[in-house]
Amino acid sequence: QVQVVESGGGLVQTGGSLRLSCAGSGRTFSSYGVGWFRQAPGKEREFVAGISYYQYYTDSVKGRFTISRDNAKNTVYLQMNSLKPEDTAVYYCAAGPKATMRMRAADTYDYWGQGTQVTVSS
Repeated sequence: QVQVVESGGGLVQTGGSLRLSCAGSGRTFSSYGVGWFRQAPGKEREFVAGISYYQYYTDSVKGRFTISRDNAKNTVYLQMNSLKPEDTAVYYCAAGPKATMRMRAADTYDYWGQGTQVTVSS
């Protein structure tokens, strides 16, 4: 069983930065593709960024967000800069052995964290 735990959310002003962390358990986590998704109230969950052999970003965050991983710590990070109010959402980390293709699809992932709230004030 793989446990995935997000942290690092909070309240920031427009233009500010946050770094989200996704900590995974087990030796297999480092071999999994990992994605970040977000869901605003009343809206569909959307792909934000993913990392496997490459890094992938949705267009709306490209140039502002950076996904990276530290396998020694079993942790994936999402550095979020130049935050905008439209970035406000619950952010979820997801991982799975099949997450090297179709990374933008939520059903690709097997393991999900509980979510961490990111709020960007106007």
